Amino acid sequence: MNLFSPTTLGDIQLPNRVVMAPLTRLRSGAEGVPGPLVAEHYAQRASTGLIVTEGTYPSAESRGYWGQPGIVTDEQVAGWRAVADAVHARGGRLVMQVMHAGRVSHTDITRTDRIVAPSAIAIQGQVHTPTGKAPYPVPHALTTAEIRGVVDDFVTAARRAVDAGLDGVEVHGANGYLLHQFLAPGSNTRDDRYGGSPENRARLAVEVTTAVAEAVGAGRVGIRISPAHNIQDAFEQDPADVEDTYQALVEGLAPLGLAYLSVLHADPAGGLVQGLRKRFEGPLMANSGFGVVTTREDAVDLVADGVADVVAVGRALMANPDLVERWQGGHPENELVQATVYTSGAEGYTDYPFLDARG
Repeated sequence: MNLFSPTTLGDIQLPNRVVMAPLTRLRSGAEGVPGPLVAEHYAQRASTGLIVTEGTYPSAESRGYWGQPGIVTDEQVAGWRAVADAVHARGGRLVMQVMHAGRVSHTDITRTDRIVAPSAIAIQGQVHTPTGKAPYPVPHALTTAEIRGVVDDFVTAARRAVDAGLDGVEVHGANGYLLHQFLAPGSNTRDDRYGGSPENRARLAVEVTTAVAEAVGAGRVGIRISPAHNIQDAFEQDPADVEDTYQALVEGLAPLGLAYLSVLHADPAGGLVQGLRKRFEGPLMANSGFGVVTTREDAVDLVADGVADVVAVGRALMANPDLVERWQGGHPENELVQATVYTSGAEGYTDYPFLDARG
């Protein structure tokens, strides 16, 4: 296989195997509406094989960051429709990552009466709110009935995304957010059908993904996981438990025929990831590590060596909207300016130069 050769992920045809990883950029304002600046940012990167959007919240209670986009209100849906139209006009493909932050938030961000999680355990540390830093609050432990509502929120968001013209959705089960909080024994101390055993802790992620696949078609749905990432206090520190938990998850997903399994892990060629890939029996999207820059050589080798079907790339695509052309032609890359990653304007977002300066 070749990084620059076409492939298929479920119902989605890709001209190359470079995928834009979901990247939090916080350009959607207080109301979570992606505007023309967001549309231009994604459209600039339309030559990428597939774009996965930044994490997008499916309900007010699930919002994790000020400036994060949502898919809840009519205005948000209209904003995403404009994004999809802009990307498609330049020949691109994009799926929406649907993300419930769970306890990785604060009521000053959600503008609700509470934040939620599998268990009433707060994250240690502070969260950035619109008025400054504050301690993470102790979350409300979701009841079984409320968990049903979480599933429904994911389904509604997926339908809205597809109705807005996006090519599919990615269920966010990684990086310490709600579905990962259920998977991880460090954040899930429940003693009901959603806690305790690996199968029980995997249950919500399976239920959400199954319901989303039934709603919009499995060929339009992927899921992202990050086994043993140990981020945001979603601790998974027993290797045997990690293997059992994610095997249970993937075995629950395999019959669905999803478009892809995206795995964020430092060792995508290792036994854990490749074992999950075998059980999944579908395309693997590899991301070689949170906080680690994926180079051209890394991406080429992951595909050429058969480790992954496609490769998710983050920071290089922030700084190089035409990254595929640069990599394919062996051209130099723009350097990422870290100071402008999370600011609110065009600087460091839509002003990185193209090779041919067309913008």
